[in-house]
Amino acid sequence: MTHTTLGPRHAAPTTPRSPRIGKWIGERILDLLALGGVICIIAVVAAFAFNISLIMFKTGSMSPTIPTGSLALVREIQASQAEVGDVLTIDRPGQLPVTHRVVSTAHVGGGEYSIEMKGDANDNKDPAPYQVTQARVVIYSVPELGYLVSKVSDPRVMAGMTIAMTLLVTWSFWPRKRKT
Repeated sequence: MTHTTLGPRHAAPTTPRSPRIGKWIGERILDLLALGGVICIIAVVAAFAFNISLIMFKTGSMSPTIPTGSLALVREIQASQAEVGDVLTIDRPGQLPVTHRVVSTAHVGGGEYSIEMKGDANDNKDPAPYQVTQARVVIYSVPELGYLVSKVSDPRVMAGMTIAMTLLVTWSFWPRKRKT
């Protein structure tokens, strides 16, 4: 009976070491941040391609449909596309925009429309109709999200997030010693 031993070249394969849990968590965090970056890029492209923007509701004139602190997605339209029942944002020269529900529309001429509006929480229509050629129609709104966006927009929070992201990116690309 011959007995043979295998040399180091033919040694049985060893099971690979499982990665450290910290490394795995770090990689998943980077994956999520990368996904967030892709979503942001898609959102910016969509915003330009479809004339979409965000507005925050600072008053309760559209409550309970759209309460104070809501964030809404709006799309720019021609005034001729406005219909009774739409919630429109109309820019006013020298004043803040107004976002209320359309009560009536009338063609004035030259692409301009006279639009009467009323806030859902208001008893009366707005004092005077708005003469516009374009407006922004509310597509979707999320209650309370405006508060979060407002807090995140604070310069101190933005600075903290910038520093945190810088540290995370630096950490992820920092050269590591290879184990032999």
